[in-house]
Amino acid sequence: MSSPRKPNPARRSERSRQAVLDAARRLVSELGYEKVSIEAIAARAGVGKQTIYRWWPSKGAVIFDSFLALSTDGESIRLPDTGDLEADLKTVMRATVAEFADPAFEAPIRALTLQVIGDPGLASLYREKLSDPVDEAKKERLRSGQRAGQLAADADLDLVLEVLYAPLYQRWQLRSGDLTPEYADTLVEITLRAFAPSA
Repeated sequence: MSSPRKPNPARRSERSRQAVLDAARRLVSELGYEKVSIEAIAARAGVGKQTIYRWWPSKGAVIFDSFLALSTDGESIRLPDTGDLEADLKTVMRATVAEFADPAFEAPIRALTLQVIGDPGLASLYREKLSDPVDEAKKERLRSGQRAGQLAADADLDLVLEVLYAPLYQRWQLRSGDLTPEYADTLVEITLRAFAPSA
């Protein structure tokens, strides 16, 4: 008769970590950022408060990681590259606009964005874990466009991204207009015209 297998601590630990991330994401969606506490996350996840503090230094960090896990799904970030820069950017921008127009996504991300603005530590974490890697993936797609002659070879890629995304973020943050596929397409067209190769 075989002896029962011992529980795998690593597997149990990962289950607990995922439970915390799921609980944090759901609570922010249900209650809003301000009303969520470490205690509430621990209770919802079925873990002790110290378990959370062993992995994350603050409520902001655990909530940020909960959305990071949802966004990246453990895979490296790559933009589509069909050889048509305009079509690929429109695909990405339409998906971005759809996310920001979705109330289930928009409310918790808006709350988290406010915390990032007011918390330098969380802002640093945001840049390191999400903003910088995502921007690098975007710039890699833009470099491919430069090599194909679809974007000016001397274009400042950081500036290209600012021109492309800043109007979207401003419209979203200020709620100053609708977020539509047509708006996404227009931003891509304007940006590519501004940074087109010289004739």
